Formats: sequence, C-alpha cells, structure tokens
Amino acid sequence: MTSTAKFRKDKEIVAEYETQAKEIRAQLVEQLKCLDQQCELRVQLLQDLQDFFRKKAEVEMDYSRNLEKLAERFLTKTRSTKDHQLKKEQSVLSPVNCWNLLLTQVKRESRDHATLSDLYLNNIIPRFAQVSEDSGRLFKKSKEVGVQLHEDLMKVLNELYTVMKTYHMYNTDSISSENKLKDAEKQEEKQMGRSGRQDDRQTPRSPDTLASVKTEEKHVRRSSVKKIEKMKEKRQAKYTENKLKAVKARNEYLLALEATNSCVFKYYIHDLSDIIDCCDLGYHASLHRALRTYLSAEMNVEASKHSGLEGLERAVESLEPNGDKQRLMETYNNSHMGDTMGVVCAQQPLEGELLQRCQQLQSRLSTLTIENEEVKKTMEATLSTIQDMVTVEDYDVSECFHHSNSMESVKSTMSESFLSKPSLAKRRANQQETEQFYFTKLKEFLEGRNLITKLEAKHELIQKTLGESQKTDCCLAGQVIPLMVESCIRFISRHGLHHEGIFRVSGSQVEVNDIKNSFERGEDPLAGDQNDHDMDSIAGVLKLYFRGLDHALFPKEVFHDLISCVSMENLQERAVHIRKVLLSLPSNTLIVMRYLFAFLNYLSRYSEDNMMDPYNLAICFGPTLMSVPESCDQVSCQAHVNELIKTIIIHHDGVFPGPRDLQGPVYISPGATDEYCDPHCEPPLVDIPAPDTISVIHNSDDELDPIEAIARFDFSGRTNQELSFKKGASLLLFQRASDDWWEGRHNGVDGLVPHQYIVVQDM
Repeated sequence: MTSTAKFRKDKEIVAEYETQAKEIRAQLVEQLKCLDQQCELRVQLLQDLQDFFRKKAEVEMDYSRNLEKLAERFLTKTRSTKDHQLKKEQSVLSPVNCWNLLLTQVKRESRDHATLSDLYLNNIIPRFAQVSEDSGRLFKKSKEVGVQLHEDLMKVLNELYTVMKTYHMYNTDSISSENKLKDAEKQEEKQMGRSGRQDDRQTPRSPDTLASVKTEEKHVRRSSVKKIEKMKEKRQAKYTENKLKAVKARNEYLLALEATNSCVFKYYIHDLSDIIDCCDLGYHASLHRALRTYLSAEMNVEASKHSGLEGLERAVESLEPNGDKQRLMETYNNSHMGDTMGVVCAQQPLEGELLQRCQQLQSRLSTLTIENEEVKKTMEATLSTIQDMVTVEDYDVSECFHHSNSMESVKSTMSESFLSKPSLAKRRANQQETEQFYFTKLKEFLEGRNLITKLEAKHELIQKTLGESQKTDCCLAGQVIPLMVESCIRFISRHGLHHEGIFRVSGSQVEVNDIKNSFERGEDPLAGDQNDHDMDSIAGVLKLYFRGLDHALFPKEVFHDLISCVSMENLQERAVHIRKVLLSLPSNTLIVMRYLFAFLNYLSRYSEDNMMDPYNLAICFGPTLMSVPESCDQVSCQAHVNELIKTIIIHHDGVFPGPRDLQGPVYISPGATDEYCDPHCEPPLVDIPAPDTISVIHNSDDELDPIEAIARFDFSGRTNQELSFKKGASLLLFQRASDDWWEGRHNGVDGLVPHQYIVVQDM
C-alpha cells in the first residue's frame, strides 16, 4: 500500500469513528426518550385508575344512599304505626323476623357500599397517587444516573478519539519520514549510477589532461556522495524516531480501544438493565398492593352480603306456625346476626514499561475490587430493605367490614385503615431516606465498576501482549430434629449439592405448599431415593419452616449479645464468644442449630458448582433465622446478622458443642469420612485444654516411639504449654493428652499439639 493510500485510509478511519460516535450519542438520547415515554405511559395509566375509582366511588355512594333511603322509608313507617307496641311484641314471629332481617340486610349493604366508596377515595386512590409520585421520583433519580453514565461513556469515547488522532498523527509522520528515507536511498543509487556512466563516456585525451580531469571529477563525486550519505543518515534517524513514537501511540490506542469496548459493552449489557430496574423499583409491587386492596374490599363486600343472606335464609327456613306460637307465648327474641372475618393473606523497548504498568494496574485493581465489593454489599442490603418496604402485605381490609349492632359511622370504621395509621408518615420518610441512600451507593458502585472495567481491560490486554496468564483462585470457606427439617436436608444432601442458586432461587409456590401440607399431615413426601421434586421448592420448604416459627431460631433475648461479636476482627475469638452466648439456649434449640449449620457448612464446600458460599447462604438464612428488632436500624443490623450467620457457618464445629457434650442427632454428610481435609478451609477451633485433663509432657524420646505428623494449618500457641508451628511443618507426637490434644515436639521444644490442626502420618 502506498503512503497516499495509507494516509487516505487513516482519514477514512477517523471519519468512520466520528460517525459511530454520533450514532452512539443518538442511541443514548433515544434511550432516555424511551424512558420518558415509559414514565408518561405509567403516569397516564395511574391517572386513569384514579379517575376510574373516583367515579366508582361516586356510584357506590349513590347506591348506598338509595339503599339507605329505601330501608329508612319502611323502618320509619314501622315506627310511626299506632300499634307499634303490638308489632314490637310480635317481632319475635318468624314472618316479622324475615321482614326485619330483610331491612337489616339492606342497611348492611348500604353501609358496605359506603365503606367501599370511602376505601376507594381514602385508600385505593391515594395508593395510586403514591405509586405515581414514587415512579416519578425514581424515574428522575434513574435518569440522573443515566445522564451521568452517558457523560462518562462519551468521555471514554472522546479519550479514545484523542488517542486515535495522536496515533494517526504519529503514523503519518512515520510514513512521511519513511518516504523521505526512500527518496534519499534513490538519490544515492542515482548518483552512483550517474558516476559509472560518466566514466564510460570519457573521450580520449592526453595523459596529463586526462589525469587532471579525473582528479577534479573524483573530488566532485566524493563531495556529492558525502552530502547524500549525510542526508540519508539524518533521515534514517528521523524515521527510527518517528517509527518508535508511532508504535507507542499504537499501543496506547489499542489499550484505549479495548477499554472503550469494555465500557460500551458494560453499559448496554449491565448498566442499562440496572437503570431500568431502578425505574421499576417497587412499581409492580406497589401496584400489586393497591389492586389487592381493591380485591380484598370487593371480596369482603361479597362475604358480608353472603353472611347476611345466610341469616335471612335461616329465617326463611324457620317459617313455621308452631314455632311462632311458642315464641309469641314466651315473647322470646332470638334475632341475631353474627359477624365474619375474612383473612387474605458486574516491542522490546517497551516491555519493561508495560510490565511495570501491568503490575501497577494489578495493585490498583485489587484495592478497587475490595472497596467496590463492600459498597456492593451495602447496596444489596439496602435494596433488600426497600423491597421489604414495598412488599408489605397491608392490603387486607377485612376489619372495615366488621359491623356491630350499633349504627356506627363509616368514619369510625376507617379509623384503623391503612392511611389513618400514625406510622404512615414515618414509613414514608424511612422509605424515601432509604431510597436516597440506595441511589448514593448505586452511583458509587457503578462508578467503581466502570473504573474497574477500564483498568481490567487494559490489564488483560497488557497481559496478553506480554504473554502472561494469571488466574486468581478464590475459595470462600466458608432436635430432636423436626421431620420436615431432617427430610429436606437429607434430600438436598443427596441430590442438590451441585444445584446452582440453591436457597436463592424461588421454587414453585404450589409445590412448596403441597410438600408442606404433606409434612403437616405426618407424611414424608421426600422419603426414598426418588428425585422427581423441584430442588428450589424443597429448599423453599426448609426456609419456610424456619420462617414460620412462632419465635425465630435465634431468640431476641440474645440478639444484642450475638451482634456484639461481629465487631471482633479475630474470627476464632468471635466464634468462641458466639459459643458462650449460645450455650445459654435450651439444648433442643442448640441441637437444631448444630444440625442445620453443619449442613450449611457442607453445602458451602460445593460453592464452585452451586454458587452458594457461606456469605450467600448467610444472606438467604440471616433474615429467616434471626429477626432484627424494630427498635434497631434495619439496614445496618441486617448486614451484621448476615456476617454473624456467615461466621457460624464457617466455624460451626467450634461454635456448637460436640455429640459428647450435647447428646442428640448430628448431621452426617453423604460419604463423609474422618480423613476429609479441605485445603481451602479455615483452621478449626480448639478448646483451651484444662490442666486436669492433660498428662505430664515427656522430656525424652526413649519412653515411647514418636509418631510423625504434618501441620494442616498455622497455629499460634496461646499458653506456654502449647506449641506454635506453620502449615506443612513436621512434628513428633508422643501420646494423646486428651481427645483434642497430643503431647509432642517441634524444633526441639516439647508441648501440646492440637489434633485438628495436624494430619497423623502413621498410627
């Protein structure tokens, strides 16, 4: 390709990039327009719903008033009769009772429809207004995040454009210097060829004249050749310099291109989805609550009407003369109407520079990743709190339809309704405050993830260029037993250890209810080796059992004592303190805890397959096993609860007493043996040996043949009697001091060696 063609191609690339950048900007603007349209449609829908229920409230109120007038017309007529006393005495008769129940039913329907109208106006319509207000607020905040992401993305594109122009500028200079070098080489070749031809064309002359001419011409040629050679050397040096600059600029361009591609990919795949999720945060759940309120109201109207009609039906069935005669004689008033309750429940000169930059990027990435993970944990915990706020099951309005014999007003019935609760303003303020905190953490997390994505792209490309490959392995190590608990754990241990998302993915609610009902009937639907049940549903049954306990597995009385353990940085000290607190609980509770956490620990060992390490399991079981008191901050306390549950899962052997100290069922993993040793797990906890349970340490090697052992973990002795050693160290064991300790020697020093920290080579 000629230099002109290369130059033309560079211009085409720059022009094409500018076109693509304009297209991306247009797409970003169009996306925001789509969000605007979605918000407008949502607001219009909610406005239509409000208008509908406002009109329906008018219809219901008109209907209620007409029913009231109808009933009052005949009741007034009855009261104004001269023989009112006689009719009062005859009201015990079955025909009069039917007439009274019919009028009472009309009054009942009048009150029910007035209640419906009041619910529409003062409960359901304000709910839709709140959903509209929340949607607008969340859309505005989400749009702000989207605009910021667009600016960041365009900033990255502009940086790429600058680097690309720099590269094309240096490349153009390199091509130009190369062309000049080639021109110099051609001039040199032409000069050498011209000198040869002149020698061939020399005419015969006298020797003296010829020698003089040759000397003069030779001097001229030498001068010309030297000039050309000097020019060639300068152009060669200039070409080498420009070529190196072009190569450096090309490397920077490729790095920036990779980073930009990663950022664009992240935006379209992850960020855009996150923004849409933010726009929809709580919308469907809130709309669900409002419509469930409507359904509850309508169903309770039907239930109330059905109840009144049943009473009237019984009165009709009681129309018989003998009974009337008896009632008339005894003047017994048996008129009664009961109430019902409905319950809707993310080249060599440059090699050293690139290697240094790679190391710097690696260090920066490690720090940023840790920081961003902490932000992510806080953000997820806050999101969980918001979801809990917007999914409160407060749509049951059965109490609005509980009538007494007195003609109390609808306003008194509504005194305990959703909107009249004093806590509503506080709940709304807490929700908006939590939303603001969530969006703060969301922005922080997205900005951190954006920076990490750019740095990772550059780091990976540099590694690929240098021919390096690095992998980072990360392994987080993390009652009698009720039949439902034992059977579900047994089933998951056999068939679900490798099931991705176990306890995190929701199962079929229908199947969960069927299995739960079978257990409640005394059956075991999971008995045998059949594996025809949905694993997520089985996990849901287990969580549902603990969630449905009248009192959480971890009692509220020990909540603050357990949460205080989270502040301890030393995990072993933390586990020991947790053990002390839990030992105050009843033995049956400890047995269930020991069984459950032994299972969760075993399940977490398969986290590479099931994606559920101790932290993820703690997120799933924390809210289920330990409820946060209402007086505590729900966001921060829930994070502490999850950290506590994670610690217990990892250190369950040190937290709970063994079978000898706490008699009862013990979870045994499928195919478990005493030789199992997970190389990635954390060291076990060992109790400090009591002086009266340890024999005297041997001072010589001649009394017993020593046994060789290898250390599985690092151990630091806590007393003068205990030996300290590193993982992989060789130790000599003399004899057992207790079930948990050996008498041994390391580096010429005798002392105690914990059994769980070593592997005995020969017994």
